[in-house]
Amino acid sequence: MKTADGEVLMPCSPKRARKLIERRDATPYWSHGIFCIRLNREPSARHKQAVVVGVDPGSKREGFSVRSTAHDLLNVDADAKNWVGKKLENRRILRRARRSRKTPCRSPRRAKENHDRVPAGTRARWQWKLQVLRWLATLYPVTNVVVEDIAAETRKGARKWNRSFSPLEAGKRWFYGEVEEQWELTTLKGHETANLRKQYGLKKSPRKTSDRWDAHCVDAWTLAESVLQTRRRPQHERMVRITPIQRQRRCLHRANPSRGGKRKPYGGTNKAGLKTGTLVMHARYGLCFTGGTMGGRISLHNLETGKRLCQNARIADCRPRTPLAWRFRFLPVLKDGVSTERTG
Repeated sequence: MKTADGEVLMPCSPKRARKLIERRDATPYWSHGIFCIRLNREPSARHKQAVVVGVDPGSKREGFSVRSTAHDLLNVDADAKNWVGKKLENRRILRRARRSRKTPCRSPRRAKENHDRVPAGTRARWQWKLQVLRWLATLYPVTNVVVEDIAAETRKGARKWNRSFSPLEAGKRWFYGEVEEQWELTTLKGHETANLRKQYGLKKSPRKTSDRWDAHCVDAWTLAESVLQTRRRPQHERMVRITPIQRQRRCLHRANPSRGGKRKPYGGTNKAGLKTGTLVMHARYGLCFTGGTMGGRISLHNLETGKRLCQNARIADCRPRTPLAWRFRFLPVLKDGVSTERTG
């Protein structure tokens, strides 16, 4: 819930939200699949509780749990942004291959030595976590962030390794500095989280890439509980699953030449006036998001799986809603622990 001046308030019940909308005291809107309202009048009170976000980082999946003293507000299961480093490595190989050819080119500029610089692939991973936290702060009045601390080992006699203490440590320090500027930060070691989880009588699933609450969100819930100290069981295991959309930035040309030795231009995020990843409503395919263009037509992709639905949709048949930073879907958990999916 937000006020007219943009201040984020505590969430209300669906029944109260419906009454506010019926009386035109509030305006509804969607934020990446989450239903929200914006008040058109002065709220009766601006009292806020402590809202804590637990963050469980991972190499492929990550868990976020938003909790207050009274309710479990939202569980987020997110895919990690792990493709940036591979793309930069491929770009570096192509660049070196071009410079090894006997063609006129500029001499390479010497890179400045900066041991505090965070590698681009590592920075992209931690920026993704920060992006999700800032999105959650637009939905709830977040006061505290609890992160499971990831430690990298030092190596005896390895001066170069220990100086930067691995890219993981450099990215972590950058992330902690950004979080501390906006919220109160608390960190726990992995063994401390495991001990707390056992005290609360919770178990963690060994299947890290499964769509289960106890894969990553259970640790995020435990981290938030370490600050709130409510001493109660989880209220629900519903999750929203988000996957970042990969956008192909504009390239000079394709890496491999086509027939005739010509290299076609490739990439770009502006497709026929629509940004790649824009949520649209189509008469046939319903809610979906846009991809690339070809011959004046646009491709549409499934919101749940990301698979391409068609390649020849007319732009006039698509009603744009909002640009998306990620795909989203909701995973309500059944009694047997198996998740079923539905689009939000």
